[in-house]
Amino acid sequence: MLTAVILTFIIGYLAIVFEHPLKLDKTVPALIMAAVCWALVSLGHIPLPEGHIAHGAAHDYYKDELGPTLLHHIGKTAEILIFLIGAMTIVELIDLHKGFSAITDRIKTTQKSTMLWLITPLAFFLSATLDNLACTIVLVSLLRKLVPVKEERIYFIGLAVIAANAGGAWSPIGDVTTTMLWINDNVSTSGLIVNILIPSIVCAVVPTFFMSRMSYMKGAITIPESSRETNTDSKKVVGSTVMLVAGLTGLIFVPIFKVITHLPPYVGMMLSLGMVWLISEYLHPDEDFEDKHHYSAHNALSRIEMSSILFFLGILMAVASLESMGTLKSLAVYMDNTIPNRDIVIAVLGLGSALIDNVPLVAAAMGMYTEGIDDKLWHFLAYSAGTGGSMLIIGSAAGVAAMGMEKIDFMWYVKHIAWLAFIGFVAGAIVFLLLYPVLNGDVSAADPILNTGTDLIKTIG
Repeated sequence: MLTAVILTFIIGYLAIVFEHPLKLDKTVPALIMAAVCWALVSLGHIPLPEGHIAHGAAHDYYKDELGPTLLHHIGKTAEILIFLIGAMTIVELIDLHKGFSAITDRIKTTQKSTMLWLITPLAFFLSATLDNLACTIVLVSLLRKLVPVKEERIYFIGLAVIAANAGGAWSPIGDVTTTMLWINDNVSTSGLIVNILIPSIVCAVVPTFFMSRMSYMKGAITIPESSRETNTDSKKVVGSTVMLVAGLTGLIFVPIFKVITHLPPYVGMMLSLGMVWLISEYLHPDEDFEDKHHYSAHNALSRIEMSSILFFLGILMAVASLESMGTLKSLAVYMDNTIPNRDIVIAVLGLGSALIDNVPLVAAAMGMYTEGIDDKLWHFLAYSAGTGGSMLIIGSAAGVAAMGMEKIDFMWYVKHIAWLAFIGFVAGAIVFLLLYPVLNGDVSAADPILNTGTDLIKTIG
């Protein structure tokens, strides 16, 4: 039955990859794949005496074993989905009130290469403050204003995904995986920042440098006449500023709320969404129903890409089915036994996070190793899992959000962005391996680390 689950996952994954040739929305295979995988997991554990399904045994198995496991995974998935819905609603409310014009109006450049170098640090540091998912949602909305033509905009969004994932890797609240390691006392805040900040900067800057020299980044951004807006209504300007401040404050408040209460991030997002929604209700008290509805949260909710939410549900639950059967952990153990150098094992896990969600991979690694807090293994795992997902658009929450919001084609991303993410990942990994002994007072270890970097290039190159 394990083979059937893996085969179902592979077929569903291929259907997602080739959604455009198949002319099939990626949400369809994701949902079917998740349901069939879990059905096979269930059937694989039901005893079959005399060739007939023992319904009583099946009920007991679900009640005692599969039920709690399924509820655990759907609960973890729901946390992400609630967070995503809340963040997207807040961003849409800001956008409805033209709040992002307060930022876009201050960016005067029309040169593509200059814009590129503005987007990278913005994504990098915004991701560390909010998280890579919320950061990507905000940046997509910003880039829709700054780069109106989608054919040009998606290049910037691709780089924003790379920079957002790199920015989230060095912050304990910037990525789900770093948060997992932080909560589990595998890493400390200071240890994470000291050891991963510079490699993360390299991971973001190297792809930016190469993209800025590509032919499609030459010249000026195309601005259609229909996109040239002027905001002369003073009431709208006041409303836009209020919503921008309220929305961004609400998003920044989420990690603060988590640190104070130790509750999951989605609880803070519920509070932030409620407060921003409350403010939006009273910004236009004198307008008639039709005008007021335009600025309402109801309208913002209708603008959310629910298909991308359901896609996220399907892909995460499908991966959870593999995790529930121990497939991911078995793979990690096999790699650890096959490859004697753990740095290469962690790097390969980082590459694997582009294909499979980084959360179960990190969870598997946390179950494999027992090293103490701020061990090199945990820091390298945080970097690799956080940045490796950029190599495929479905390899990270940021990529999935961008794919859903902008309808980015999977194969387009592979062709134009994946190689940039790869060289950024490798460059940052080598910098990490070279700097780690220096930053931790073990300069004598530099030669072995350098040899590891050489082996790493040979392995993944």
